[in-house]
Amino acid sequence: MVFISRLQTRLPTLNDLNGQNPRQIAATVLLERETGSEFTESLLERALARHALPGPDRALCQELVYGVVRWQATLDWLVSCKAPSPPTHPLLRILLRLGLYQIFWLDRIPSHAAVHTTVEMARQMGLAPKAGFVNAILRGCLREEGILRQKRLDLAASRPALAHSHPDWLFSRWQSRQGRASAIQLMEWNNLPPKTYARLNRCKAMPPPGPGSTSPSADATPPRPEPWLGPEVTAKPFTSHWTGAETVCELVSHPPLASLAGFQEGLFYIQDPSTLLAARLLDARPGETVLDLCAAPGGKTALMAQSMGNQGRIVATDISPARLERLRENCRRLGLACVEPMLVESLDPSGHPAFDRILVDAPCSNTGVIRRRVDVRWRLTEQELARLQKTQAGLLQLAATLLKPGGTLVYSTCSLEPEENEDQVRRFLQDHTGFQLAESQVVNPVQDGVDGAFAARLLKQG
Repeated sequence: MVFISRLQTRLPTLNDLNGQNPRQIAATVLLERETGSEFTESLLERALARHALPGPDRALCQELVYGVVRWQATLDWLVSCKAPSPPTHPLLRILLRLGLYQIFWLDRIPSHAAVHTTVEMARQMGLAPKAGFVNAILRGCLREEGILRQKRLDLAASRPALAHSHPDWLFSRWQSRQGRASAIQLMEWNNLPPKTYARLNRCKAMPPPGPGSTSPSADATPPRPEPWLGPEVTAKPFTSHWTGAETVCELVSHPPLASLAGFQEGLFYIQDPSTLLAARLLDARPGETVLDLCAAPGGKTALMAQSMGNQGRIVATDISPARLERLRENCRRLGLACVEPMLVESLDPSGHPAFDRILVDAPCSNTGVIRRRVDVRWRLTEQELARLQKTQAGLLQLAATLLKPGGTLVYSTCSLEPEENEDQVRRFLQDHTGFQLAESQVVNPVQDGVDGAFAARLLKQG
């Protein structure tokens, strides 16, 4: 057997790819994810921008990247069923995951084709000495496909976290809080591909006439073109108790969003319906002075500007200059004249309270959006969860000093963890007796069919 030390030491990058092979692009994105610190979504977006793949190839590349990250632990377990010791070379691990994902998860790809293309990729990407090993593992799994599928079913009973590709500690948290069946349901939800939603930007466009905007649910209406989305897009309207009168659609089919004229003109914003909850509870009014304390990339900022009729002042802050620039770009595209982006360090916490309303959309564990942010389950730790709670408490303390008497403070997260949500609000109210809780709401992913969210509206005594 050839030892890893004799393999090519320089790992391939996207700069090495001249062709348009979606599997190679997927492998390289996954390799950069594993050997770097960037998030998968950013790496894939950049890769797809550099390689103008046809629609089906683009979809395959996305499916492979996101699928392999979601099912990483289960894929590695499949490898362990045939390999006496886990591969240590990162590209070798990725190629085996890619091959097995196609065999066990993608019915539309013939298994023999998945094996052949993966072995060829090993040769083309500098792992020719290990091509035989890749071939042996994949063909061994293919020969025992039925047995391995049954083993995976058995695994779901004995080790559900591994069978559903989640960290054990995270499943244990959910199981202790909501029971085994609900925790398994949540893991199953997290492994589903997320839907894409668009919200009409009323600062630039008006909703089209017709009964569609009042449809009770997206599932009840067949897909159709929407004028503000463009003729290339088919969509279904979405409404729920927290979306109010906003016009939101689930995009059923569409080309790359950045290529759409309506997107470029700022007629709509890509936004999961769950994110509308916090802005609706804040209920910003025209002429008010509002602080969006953790604003980037600007989806909630845009919705607040819309509810203010683009009149007044929204100070939109963030700690990252790069994220703040993205917010500026979104504001320009959406025509948001009342937004003033600035770094959070520019705020003066010692000054007089200046804001009528403040939104604290706090950094959080993101456990409500795991199906959308595929790296979360592998990056989050219990220690990080504790650190985030301190950050959230600090942001609430800052907001309390900047809010005018009689003002409204909304605290929101995309977390499902009580320590970051209800418990955080309870601790804040214990320490700040001048505030009272007006209402709080939870959007549950499994029950509501969108990303998870929490928001609480707090009132400061006059």
